[in-house]
Amino acid sequence: MIEISDTQKIGVGLAGFGIAFLFLGILLLFDKGLLAIGNILFLCGLACVIGVERTFRFFFQRHKVKATICFFGGIIVVLLGYPLVGMVIETYGFVLLFSGFFPVAINFLRRVPILGSFLNLPLINKFVDRISGDSGRTRVE
Repeated sequence: MIEISDTQKIGVGLAGFGIAFLFLGILLLFDKGLLAIGNILFLCGLACVIGVERTFRFFFQRHKVKATICFFGGIIVVLLGYPLVGMVIETYGFVLLFSGFFPVAINFLRRVPILGSFLNLPLINKFVDRISGDSGRTRVE
């Protein structure tokens, strides 16, 4: 079993609250205060979960420069008071940064009991396969 430290537990909580604040900020018509708090909590949570050094190495890799600039640039634009434009830029950077993680996350979500059945519905299955880049996979039914 993998041991999870207290710092990692706190990091998961911070990241979870960050995602919740981002979601609330979007629901409340792009409230810049909630979006700013959500961004800060998400980044702090990520740093607590994987460590500060690994977080810096993740964001500042040579092949991820464009994604990092878009992600942090979007956060700065949100903090400057243009939440809609900032979130669009930030979302683009987020997709570029974490696109390598999407297939792993989708394959995990397919194994969750109720959510897996939902993701295997015909129309949703094609969309999810396109996102995960796994269109040629073989399924056992």
